[in-house]
Amino acid sequence: MKIYTKTGDKGLTSLANGKRVSKSNEFVNLYGISDELNSLIGVAISFLKSDSSLKNSLTVNQNLLFELGSELAMFRPKDDSISIILNEDIEFLENEIDLCQEKLVQLKQFVLPGGSKSASTLHVARTKCRELERLMVKAKESGLEIFENSLVYINRLSDYLFVAARFCNFEEGIADITWTSRAKGSK
Repeated sequence: MKIYTKTGDKGLTSLANGKRVSKSNEFVNLYGISDELNSLIGVAISFLKSDSSLKNSLTVNQNLLFELGSELAMFRPKDDSISIILNEDIEFLENEIDLCQEKLVQLKQFVLPGGSKSASTLHVARTKCRELERLMVKAKESGLEIFENSLVYINRLSDYLFVAARFCNFEEGIADITWTSRAKGSK
């Protein structure tokens, strides 16, 4: 099978339901950003220590992002009234957040993105996740079908990516970089 089809040469593509749309279509943008997020997580995984306990949960979320991407591309399972993202997927993220936080120093101030390569990449992934969330909310507000579980999942995923970034630094023995407020420091 050839990787190129030439069917998109004029700026059109097909959604999973077969509908031809412009490559500037909101759903195409959404699943494209989901793919960017997935790629950033892949880069972060490549930087993890070989024995990192985050590898499995990050890979699970890469798979879930592929599921979400298919949903955003208008793929619908037999029951097309529910999200492909399940409550269990959200609970999995919450559990992973809790497990990581048990080992981390409690935050008392804001943390700057940085530290290890894996942590820095996960911070970038977190910001891409927040962008996806904002665009999904905007799409929903404009009347497009965005499932509630998908929104909750993306919101929780950004929280997880923040904690996972901190956990990467913890695994590498690197302290969080804390923000020093210029305004607060000048008083």
